[in-house]
Amino acid sequence: MPYFIFKIDLNRNLELLETYSKYRDARDQARKLRGDLPVEDTGTIKMIHAKHEQEAIHLLKQVREPRPAGEE
Repeated sequence: MPYFIFKIDLNRNLELLETYSKYRDARDQARKLRGDLPVEDTGTIKMIHAKHEQEAIHLLKQVREPRPAGEE
């Protein structure tokens, strides 16, 4: 399964930036992209492992419930 790197803005719009087959390559590129973001840019960079792009988008758009207090 490939690794997808997305940029997500404040309105939760997703922009696919890159796709990688190896975790280490995707991780390093995501870190580089995060470091290169201008300070005034309010977006965030996310990396996700999924079967295909549509699944990655679906997973990133899901609203997750916060973890219960004390569960770490």
